[in-house]
Amino acid sequence: QTMPTMSGEALSRALLGIRADIPILLCTGFSHTMTQEKAKQLGIQAFLMKPVNGLSLALALRDILDEGPTPDSTFPA
Repeated sequence: QTMPTMSGEALSRALLGIRADIPILLCTGFSHTMTQEKAKQLGIQAFLMKPVNGLSLALALRDILDEGPTPDSTFPA
């Protein structure tokens, strides 16, 4: 845990609890606490292990953006 008050997993859970369709890209250096499979089960769209290079980050972001909002999403106008 490197964030001051919560882990990336806890933040992801909190965000998804507020808005289930929010896209999340989780970058971590702690492979013993988070895996690709666990991230997917939590509803995280993309998961990268640190160190992350620019191309990997760009491709992951592009994939998330290309997915677009889910049909039941409600975005403010």
